[in-house]
Amino acid sequence: MTTKVDSASDDRTANNAVRHNYRILTDEEKAQMVALKDLGAAFIAKCQEIGGSRELALAITNAEQAVMWAVRHVTR
Repeated sequence: MTTKVDSASDDRTANNAVRHNYRILTDEEKAQMVALKDLGAAFIAKCQEIGGSRELALAITNAEQAVMWAVRHVTR
């Protein structure tokens, strides 16, 4: 059974499938991470709303990657 942990929660340090250590984020870093993820989610939702195509699939994949790297910057 998988336990879900909010990405902005300090409890995320206990859910470490790949990393062995996480640092505790500041409140500002948590807000930045949530804002980046919200922007990505809004973009992806808009892409899904307007249809389905190879181009949109690529746009969604690249949006997910962009969010991942931006969050990585905040959390490193």
